[in-house]
Amino acid sequence: MNNDSAIAPILAQRLDLKEKYVHNVIELLEDGATIPFISRYRKEVTGGMNEVQVAAVMDGLEGMKELEQRRDFILSAIEAQGHLTDELRQRIVQCWDATTLEDIYLPYKQKRRTRAQVAREAGLEPMANIIQSQRDLAPLEKTALRYLNPEKGIETAEQVIAGAQDIIAERVSEDERARQSLRYTFAHHAVIESRVVKGKDAEGQNFRSYFEWNEPLPRCSSHRLLAMRRGQQEGILRLNIHVDDEAAIERIARLFVRGRGESSRLVHQSVEDGYRRLLEPSISAEAASEAKRRADEEAIRIFARNLEQLLMAPPLGQKRVLAIDPGFRTGCKVVCLNAQGDLLHHDVIYPHPPRNERVQAMMTMQRLVEKYRIEAISIGNGTAGRETEDFVRHLDLPNHIEIYSVSEDGASIYSASEIAREEFPDEDVTVRGAVSIGRRLMDPLAELVKIDPSSIGVGQYQKDVNQPALKRSLDQTVVSCVSRVGVNVNTASPWLLTYVSGLGPALAQRIVQHRSAHGPFASREALKQVPRLGAKAFEQSAGFLRIPDSENPLDNSAVHPERYKLVEQMARDCDCSVADFIRSSEKRKKIDLNRYITDEVGLPTLNDILAELEKPSRDPRQPLREFSFAPDVHSLDDLRIGQILPGIVTNITRFGAFVDVGIHTQGLIHVSQMANRYVQDPTTVLSLGQHLRVRVLEVDKPRERLSLSLRDVPSEKS
Repeated sequence: MNNDSAIAPILAQRLDLKEKYVHNVIELLEDGATIPFISRYRKEVTGGMNEVQVAAVMDGLEGMKELEQRRDFILSAIEAQGHLTDELRQRIVQCWDATTLEDIYLPYKQKRRTRAQVAREAGLEPMANIIQSQRDLAPLEKTALRYLNPEKGIETAEQVIAGAQDIIAERVSEDERARQSLRYTFAHHAVIESRVVKGKDAEGQNFRSYFEWNEPLPRCSSHRLLAMRRGQQEGILRLNIHVDDEAAIERIARLFVRGRGESSRLVHQSVEDGYRRLLEPSISAEAASEAKRRADEEAIRIFARNLEQLLMAPPLGQKRVLAIDPGFRTGCKVVCLNAQGDLLHHDVIYPHPPRNERVQAMMTMQRLVEKYRIEAISIGNGTAGRETEDFVRHLDLPNHIEIYSVSEDGASIYSASEIAREEFPDEDVTVRGAVSIGRRLMDPLAELVKIDPSSIGVGQYQKDVNQPALKRSLDQTVVSCVSRVGVNVNTASPWLLTYVSGLGPALAQRIVQHRSAHGPFASREALKQVPRLGAKAFEQSAGFLRIPDSENPLDNSAVHPERYKLVEQMARDCDCSVADFIRSSEKRKKIDLNRYITDEVGLPTLNDILAELEKPSRDPRQPLREFSFAPDVHSLDDLRIGQILPGIVTNITRFGAFVDVGIHTQGLIHVSQMANRYVQDPTTVLSLGQHLRVRVLEVDKPRERLSLSLRDVPSEKS
């Protein structure tokens, strides 16, 4: 990177990080290191930056690269016009702000033939200079007569002055000071207004809250802005972002108008014209774009946080599972899976209307549970989910069998996907969907990586935000979660391996092919035998891959192979084997870490190693807890104000959280009802999949809406 020395200090200042650590992260990224690897295994050179900070440096670095490319283009474009002076070149080269760079370029930017351009072609620029100088050395009409140009249609002094004013108006609109002044006004004082399009009242009931709406743009939350923009795209709403025009014009006029003479009056008119016709529309569009960018960032942050919680949901583990994809008319699809998630059997039962084959369904279920020695039952939470759960809970099943309701979001996407067809080429979509519901219970992370993250249903307005930015953020989230949990390289699917740091689809597929051809990997070192898995890929991925049955116990830990010799030295110093060193906390407590500090290894890494050896290959996810809804609640008709119910958080947005209380309508806990204090960010209070006790606040049957509260809810013990 040709400007690395300039980029590091700028990023450090913007991100409030130390320059030397930012410089080191940039070098690691440029060398092909991944975010999980850097944050986990290079703490000494990053000052202990976490994944969020490393990702911010990476995003900033890529933004700087794009800015450099744009800067090079601008330099070439202005030079080709013959307008590139040494001073201008220096300004452009030293500019690291995209908005300022575009302001510098604006006067030289190729644009459609404007009124000002027509006036320049008619030779009126000298007249514009005379007016803008505001000296009034001679009557302007008399001066204007010198610039008549009948061939260009300029036949009167009035036309000369009007053309000159067009030039001044364009100058005002392209002036950096004027643009920055108006940007400041929009940033602090803009108002967003939303009005219903005439005749769209009935069609746009989903947006009726915004039929007559206005608020300061800086205070407009991301979900409201995205909702209004969706209404605009659907032709229901008309949006307008504006400021006090008269006040803004006067502020800008002070930059250009000097005195009270005739030319000063004309300049003021030009300022107003330039503002209304050129400058205000441009900055208003900028403000709308910036507001959308901020709304996207906030929405994507919540999407990523929700996805992280979903992926890190507690796993049941390797148990034999019976999974049910519920349904009424088409029946309930039932599959039986072994402890590895392999499909053993599938069937269909009809315990609900219209067929009501309840007795036969009971007999089928009991037979399958016994035959396949089922240990847990996973039930999809979609249509007929609650009814199916009630049916299963009333079966005479062994006491050890646990029953869980599992989110179906994205299951239909998976069942029709190429991945599902590859896994189950001989089964239809209903069987594949049921298998996914069962596997989600066993290991949510391993199963959900097969689905496009934006299809899992982890937020609102997924389709309205910047799609490349959303995909990038969600993909990074998946990689982060996979890295934290670790992957058993001998059992992982190629789709799970794809998200391991340093691998990707091609290497993941080669690992699986090598495993199929040569058997399980005996050690991490054996991974080097995989074709095209070179030193860099091994370095980046090895610490996140696990081999439980390896002779070297460190292969089943998060200790990186580059630190094996260090652990072996610690074990020798304790006069024991590595295995004994891992088993004995007493031996590890005797270690003086200061003895092992080198130029490459400091206390952060040494502390990480000992923490990992305390519980090698520990799954960071919480243990799974069984949950059941209130047995007497099945619909809105069963609810009453003040009623306390158990519920599960299914989605979190900027304005609140949606909770499943066992009916077909999701209840909303507005952010104002989350605590007896002000809550700015719902994700700091609640997490996806969290078990709650909620109070019924309002039941709106006509609109099928349910409002819930966490305030003043007595504890379960009380």
